[in-house]
Amino acid sequence: MPFLAPHPIDADAVLAWYDRHARTLPWRVSPADRAKGVHADPYRVWLSEVMLQQTTVAAVQKYFLRFTHLWPTVFDLAAAPLDAVLREWAGLGYYARARNLHACAVAVVERRGGVFPQTSEGLQTLPGIGAYTSAAIAAICFDERIAVLDGNLDRVLARYYALDVPVREAKDDLRAALQQSVPERSGDFAQAMMDLGATICAPRAASCLICPLQPDCRATREGEPTLYPIKPVKAERPVRRGHAFVMTDAGGDVYLQSRPGKGLLGGMTEVPTSDWISDLAEVAYPVAGNWRHRGQVVHVFTHFRLELEVWSSMVSADGLEHGWWSPPSALKGEALPTLFRKVLAQAGLE
Repeated sequence: MPFLAPHPIDADAVLAWYDRHARTLPWRVSPADRAKGVHADPYRVWLSEVMLQQTTVAAVQKYFLRFTHLWPTVFDLAAAPLDAVLREWAGLGYYARARNLHACAVAVVERRGGVFPQTSEGLQTLPGIGAYTSAAIAAICFDERIAVLDGNLDRVLARYYALDVPVREAKDDLRAALQQSVPERSGDFAQAMMDLGATICAPRAASCLICPLQPDCRATREGEPTLYPIKPVKAERPVRRGHAFVMTDAGGDVYLQSRPGKGLLGGMTEVPTSDWISDLAEVAYPVAGNWRHRGQVVHVFTHFRLELEVWSSMVSADGLEHGWWSPPSALKGEALPTLFRKVLAQAGLE
């Protein structure tokens, strides 16, 4: 084990802190209500956990409220067209999550009559639900005594144990150590630890004097808790380049099309582009027109940086058979990911 003799977390102290300081979140049942026997809704917890992957609480809340207004139950979400779900998801990124979200809702309705499994093992039989999400739902909704280890907890535990290697090299050990501390109120404990990481043991600051973990925290004893977690060596992000083509007709409508259902930004709406490759190819316009170079858009994905040269022209509809024409006033309602909203803005259309 990369840390010596891991000592359990004082779960009672953590829960006492949570009972006083729990964040108010639209998908959360407060500790006071939980003590009265109110249970968290698995649909709302699942939806929030999927949205929170790779995204902040602040960014997610408006999307969560919009989704639950449009689709208040898993039955409503399962019945919704995938295109509508993708459209509402636009801006959250990692669009495979939206496709899996819809597929999971359909599976829960069709295979289980709208009832989510109550164990982490059972939850992992559903599309798009992995080890972390299943543990979070099982703990928060059903008090399964299982360790829930997210990015915030990675940081808290790395400091608590003064972990001397990057977290990814000790993930299983950290999970095993946390499992030793999971109390009967496992759902509240999981959310309490998340809140500690979000508010007390934050990425760039650690408020150790008010932290319930402070008495046993090794990083605090060392005096420099923000030195942890140890950062892994980052590989250089490759660059891909290409061209994007913004086409309008005589009435000002914009030509759009759908990306393939699988792969990066699958099923989302785009303007036509060239292939994205390491060296910028000579521009080959999709149709004849009076093309004008409008500058460059840069967008950083997880695994590469994309540089697109943006071109625009008024064109005729000849040869454009696979997409549709959208009035500028309707662009906000299209399932355009951030990348293509940048492209349209660069061309003066957003």
